[in-house]
Amino acid sequence: MSRYAAMIDHTNLHADACDQDMETLCQEARDHGFAMVAVNSVQSALCSALLAGTGVHTGAAIGFPLGQTTIAVKVFETRDAIANGADEIDYVVNLTAVKNGQWDLVKREMTEIVGACRERGVIVKVIFENCYLTDDEKIRLCEIASEVRPDFIKTSTGFGTGGATLEDVALMRENVDPAVKVKAAGGIRDAETFLKMVELGAERIGTSAGVAIMAELAERGLA
Repeated sequence: MSRYAAMIDHTNLHADACDQDMETLCQEARDHGFAMVAVNSVQSALCSALLAGTGVHTGAAIGFPLGQTTIAVKVFETRDAIANGADEIDYVVNLTAVKNGQWDLVKREMTEIVGACRERGVIVKVIFENCYLTDDEKIRLCEIASEVRPDFIKTSTGFGTGGATLEDVALMRENVDPAVKVKAAGGIRDAETFLKMVELGAERIGTSAGVAIMAELAERGLA
């Protein structure tokens, strides 16, 4: 298995994705040895069944894509997704709380969701949605993540006004504890961008173009 393939979170979060789309997504993830499929939480049961015994994880998006639900709702959605087979969770921070400077609420939310995942041995990623944030806000989120220790912090949902940037990946890697990994997602569609993100410290890449990226890497002798 390519080490690059094992960094890819193979993604289909479209509102109109049907069961056949999920079957295709999961088959591609199996064929290439991707880390996980990233799907809306309602798809958790189907994808976990399709991927049983393969080593490919099912990743559920929580509070997606706006992050604008209460802590209790996000924790319930997290536990429900896990009960339905999700073994990775990517949740969106409460962006209103970030913009309001309600850092205690942001930390409490992160603590409760990370705790719910730790109870079940599930990987958890915190989506910052950097396109809406100042650098100071991104750094403050990194500081909170350094205290709470999710498995990953993540640049973007891919549904905001912008996706992952090289500058944001570098900033996040520099300002979060080394024990917390960085995931880049949103707008990563070619091998060159993929490799630059990895070089800057991203250890997971969320993309709907994983198959095409692997083909490009193969042409370079890197797959």
